[in-house]
Amino acid sequence: MTSTLPNPTTDHLGAAFSAHERDGEAVSARLLDSAAQLSYDPATEVDWDEPLGEGLHGLNPEWSTLYGTKLWDEMTEEQRVTLTRHEVASIMSTGIWFEMILQQMLLREHYAGDTTRKDFQFALTEIADECRHSIMFARACEKLGATGYSPKRSGIELGRFFKTFAGAERAFGAALVAEEVLDVMQRDWMRGEDVLPMIRTTSRIHVVEESRHMTYARQEMRESLVGASRARVRSSALLIAIVTSVVVTNLVHRDVYTAAGLDADRAEREAAGNKHHQAMMRTSSRHLMAFLGECGMLTGPAVAIYRRLHMI
Repeated sequence: MTSTLPNPTTDHLGAAFSAHERDGEAVSARLLDSAAQLSYDPATEVDWDEPLGEGLHGLNPEWSTLYGTKLWDEMTEEQRVTLTRHEVASIMSTGIWFEMILQQMLLREHYAGDTTRKDFQFALTEIADECRHSIMFARACEKLGATGYSPKRSGIELGRFFKTFAGAERAFGAALVAEEVLDVMQRDWMRGEDVLPMIRTTSRIHVVEESRHMTYARQEMRESLVGASRARVRSSALLIAIVTSVVVTNLVHRDVYTAAGLDADRAEREAAGNKHHQAMMRTSSRHLMAFLGECGMLTGPAVAIYRRLHMI
């Protein structure tokens, strides 16, 4: 796959991205207009009092880490419903964790910045969005009765380091990867007829508002790479891939299998070898990988990590 994706050298980055750099303020202005016209308040948009009901999944069964395995075939429908509800709670919990990292990076990136610039103003708009999303996800997990799915301690500490020191294309590249992974999943969840209405609504809200965030991250990443040296591009590519690995491997906590009454060791083994889920990840990552390729971020070491994650 890597041979077919655009992967310009740093010698061409200035020419490739200079037009985008000039348009940066215009992009941020359009995003601010979009936010003013189409934003949601989860406190009122989501029917938090609606009963969960029986038989509805937390996410499309096809997105379950065990869908397509022998263990899935052995499970009762009640176990499948329970598993998908806990899986979505785990994914949302990881989303809260990374959104908190993103908020801190955005604040640091624009600290003492020019407040009259549209990119500064949209950064604050995005932070406000992320705060609402985190509260929304937290309330959804509480409603599901599936809380406590925090990332591994190693992930938490790596995130603490990353949010303190990462900047420019490293910060925005990592944010884009995390947002893209969730976006593809949630576009399916929001349309899933056998998915809980609460999850469909929270997914729709997140998809609409995160589309602006992804546009912003792509633009900021392009601008950051103008004139970047080959060494910087390579090091940033590797760091973004490592962050991607930390995020993706923390999406589904091992305890979700126990919550569904499964043998967690067996479930983890079958999930790790699940060809169906691997294919879903590759298909959903296609556009993201194409963009990273345009930015010169698909270096050999980075591609090796994405292959292990089944994103390529």
